[in-house]
Formats: sequence, C-alpha cells, structure tokens
Amino acid sequence: MQKFVSYLRVSTTRQGVSGLGLDAQRQSVATYLAGNSGELLEEFVEVESGAKYRRPILDAALEACRRNKAVLVIAKLDRLARNVAFISQLMETRVEFVACDAPYANRLMLHILSAFAEHEREQVSVRTKAALAAAKARGVKLGKNGPALARQNKNAAIEFAQSLRSEFESLFSSRNRTYTSAAEELNRRDVRTREGARWTATQVSRVLNYLKL
Repeated sequence: MQKFVSYLRVSTTRQGVSGLGLDAQRQSVATYLAGNSGELLEEFVEVESGAKYRRPILDAALEACRRNKAVLVIAKLDRLARNVAFISQLMETRVEFVACDAPYANRLMLHILSAFAEHEREQVSVRTKAALAAAKARGVKLGKNGPALARQNKNAAIEFAQSLRSEFESLFSSRNRTYTSAAEELNRRDVRTREGARWTATQVSRVLNYLKL
C-alpha cells in the first residue's frame, strides 16, 4: 500500500481557526486515497499570514515524506502552483508529489506553472511602473509619493478582493473550476471588476493571489 503525507494550506490565522477551506481539502485527499488504496500517515496544515518564502510546516511535511518514503499529497495544484516560493521549495527536494485535482501532473508541469506564476509577478511590476509613468506624464507629482501611491493602489486592490472573498470561495469550492469558467460565471452574475469592466481569467487569477486562496 502506498504511503502518503498530506499538506493542507490556509492563508490566514482566521481561516485556520475556523477551518474554512480545510474540510474541502481533507475531503479531496480522502477521496483520492480511497480511490488509490493509499494510507495517510500524517497531515500537515500550514497557516500563513502574508507572503513568506520558507514554509516550516511544508519543510516538516517533506521531511516526513523522506523519512517514511511517502508521497506528498496536496488537494489543489493550481492554487499552490501560483506561489513561486512553494514551487521552489518543492523542486529542491526529491520527494514525489501528487495533486488530487491533477493526479497526472509531473515536475515538467510544475516548471511550466512556475514560469507562468513568475511571469504574472513580472507583469504586475510592469503595470505598476506604467501606471506611475502615465501619472507622471499627466503632471502628477510623484517623487517620494510614488511608492506611497503604488502601495495605495495595491491596498485598494486588496480591499476590493476581500469584498469578493465569499464570492470567490463559493466559485472555487468546485475542484474543476478554472479561471476562465470563474470569469464567465462572474460576468453572468453581472459582478464587475474594480474598474467596472468584465472579468477575464487573468483578473480572476490576480484576485485569487490577493486573497491567498
């Protein structure tokens, strides 16, 4: 019987205490193991607050996998794979992994997803610089206020994302939900973006990143 160690993740202490999102992840893992005659040795839950490069609980989960010659199982690859730090930490090890929502994913796919995640980070930086340049061209005095304006814009985006948290948690309760289908559903519900426009897959991804879902 194949041995497994599960790694579950929530983004805030509040979510960790309430169990929000954990039950769905546990159910995904349990369903996968039942269908593959797997034995769950240990469960690790990482509760995060803000962006962190190293994850001590993930380190512990990987060590448990090495110690027991087990496979690391995660509920949803797409959410974790958007985080470059997670990918880097996983790729540094020789631990095998499986994602319940993408059981045939391999290290090549992880590299590709990592590249997309890094590209998105770079695009955010480019858009921020372009917005500041446009403001300067309009005569806005940036100077020392430039970084402050950038932070203000980011804070506004985060606040908007938080206002849609319940909407997004409902949308992504389905294991098969894609960014494109989420955008289509938001448009169908006549929910608008912060700019009052229709949703695209990229905008959905951006809000998910802000929500750390």
